[in-house]
Amino acid sequence: MGSGQPAQGATAERIEEVLAAPLAELGLDVEAVELTPAGKRRVLRVAIDTDGGLTLDDVAAATKVIDRVLEADGPAGGAEVMGTLPYTLEVTSRGVDRPLTLPRHWRRNAGRLVKVVTTGETGERDDLLGRIVTSDDEGVVLDVAGAEVRLGYGDIGKALVQVEFNRRPAAGAQEHDEHDEHDQHDPQDQQDRVDNKDKDAR
Repeated sequence: MGSGQPAQGATAERIEEVLAAPLAELGLDVEAVELTPAGKRRVLRVAIDTDGGLTLDDVAAATKVIDRVLEADGPAGGAEVMGTLPYTLEVTSRGVDRPLTLPRHWRRNAGRLVKVVTTGETGERDDLLGRIVTSDDEGVVLDVAGAEVRLGYGDIGKALVQVEFNRRPAAGAQEHDEHDEHDQHDPQDQQDRVDNKDKDAR
């Protein structure tokens, strides 16, 4: 492996392109890719997600695939995209700080409390706080103060999951542990499922 400058086209968009298909084979979606300088190295952060929530095994499997793809030459590989500067790979969960922008985001957060900024045809804005009841490819149904409200995705300007502290489970629901799955101690919310790997220059 030598040293040198990163390839000119080493952008987050291109990295996401080469990773999308291999990770999809594992049932994983690429949610975000960030490539930032850190001294003489770079930090490559890849946020992933899947139905049912990520596990440590998912993160480990994704890390192996990302390593393989980014070290591979050829059209399907990422060696040319990454260039020759060393980098540190961080694979994380999507977390709750990213806006809900795709139908799968809403589906995977069913039951969560969200703050939604809606935009009307005349440009007026309105804030709604509600719990996700159900969603499909066209829109979402929220429980807002006990009333169900249907919103099309085109009417939503921004939506963020809200962190809840010690939310009480619904009647009859089994309590898994001392921390509710929707509170601030959710390990996925805190993005502590992180796999770090240092990659030397090629």
